[in-house]
This record gives sequence, C-alpha cells and structure tokens, in this order.
Amino acid sequence: MIDAEQNIAAMLEALSKEYDIETSPYTIADRSFTFVSVHDSYVLLDRISPEDFVKDEQMPYWAEIWPAAVTLSEFILKELVLAGKKIIEIGAGVGVTSVAAAAMGADVLSTDYSGEALRFIRLNSLKNNVSVSTGQLDWRCIRLKDRFDMLFAADVLYERVNLLPIVHAVDKLVKPEGCAYIADPRRRLAEQFLDLAFESGFSVTSHAKSFSRGKQVIPVNIYRLSKSREKNT
Repeated sequence: MIDAEQNIAAMLEALSKEYDIETSPYTIADRSFTFVSVHDSYVLLDRISPEDFVKDEQMPYWAEIWPAAVTLSEFILKELVLAGKKIIEIGAGVGVTSVAAAAMGADVLSTDYSGEALRFIRLNSLKNNVSVSTGQLDWRCIRLKDRFDMLFAADVLYERVNLLPIVHAVDKLVKPEGCAYIADPRRRLAEQFLDLAFESGFSVTSHAKSFSRGKQVIPVNIYRLSKSREKNT
C-alpha cells in the first residue's frame, strides 16, 4: 500500500511539472472513482510541431475526460459481465473506460496513439486500485496479434478518415465470437461508421444513453458490433 501511494505521488509530481493537471472525482453506477486529466487540452496544441501535425493531424483529444467515456463506463458497470474477459480499449485517453472494465474483473489492455496518454492511464489505474496494462496503438496499422473478447472505444468517430480504420481495427482485434462497444455523442459521422460496419459484415445494435453531470446532459449512443449470432455480454 505504501509503495502504491509512493508511486502515485511520484507520478503526480512528474506529470504536474509537465502539465496543468486536475483531479476529478466521479460517481459512476454508484461507484466512486478519481481520475487525473489535463485541465486545458488546448494548451497542448503548442507541443505539436507543424511536421508532426502534417504527418498525423493528431490533436490532444486524449487529455480530456469525455462524456461518452463516462457513459460507456456506466454501461459497463451496470450491464456487462466482464470477470475473466480479455478486453482492449482503443483511443483510451486517460483511461476512464479501461479503469471501469478492470474494476469489473476484466483483463484490460488500454491503448492510445499518444504515448503521453499512457502515463495518465497508468496513474489512473493506480489511483483506482485496479490493474491495467498499457500499450501504444495506431488503429490505422494494427500490428498486435492478440485477439480479445471485447473491444471498447469512446468518442473516436470524430474524423471521417478514422471510420474505416476503426472498423478494420475491430475486425482484427476482436475474436470471431466477440463484440465491440463504441460510444459516441450522436455525431453525424456515426451513421457513416455504421454503414461501413454493415458492409464489413457486422451486425449492430444501439443503446440510447445519456451523460449527466450537474446541469449538463448529453445524449450518447452505444453501438454493439458483432459478427457472431450469439449474444455476448
């Protein structure tokens, strides 16, 4: 316990020297969590060189806690059975959904394109007393050979260029009998994503949910993609 507390303190100190961090308590499905994120992700734009932006057009979206991630986490905690399941999250950001899945007893690999994000995921897993493995992953070029029972992703359907790579990532990373859950705040691009998923042989079911925090209420859809006729939970 002392080692964990020392590790958390050391990680917080290191991150606070590089970022304007904030620590936020969340109650999700009657469970208490604490997550560390970046106070203002737009400040991180200054860290992106013009060369890197031309190469990847990557924005620091990983640094925030997005409503879709919290909504997907609530769905996981309330409606899924994950004990013993092998899970991957893509575009994990600071790891909110990965932490929720690990809290349900899943074996979780939490991934993001940004190496910076992985440091926050490790910290947030420690702060919430769960075990989460981390890895850098570009969904445009999947080199990972492992396949998973379930894949989670929240708020990743924000650029048209990402839609087909995400469908292909689900196809490559999920076991034939497995499924993926993609949470999205009802962006128009989600319809195009679903069309691509259908064309790739996936069946899709939709769960209409919402994120509420204070006076803020945001509709969120959670899409379940599967190629198996059996119902996976």
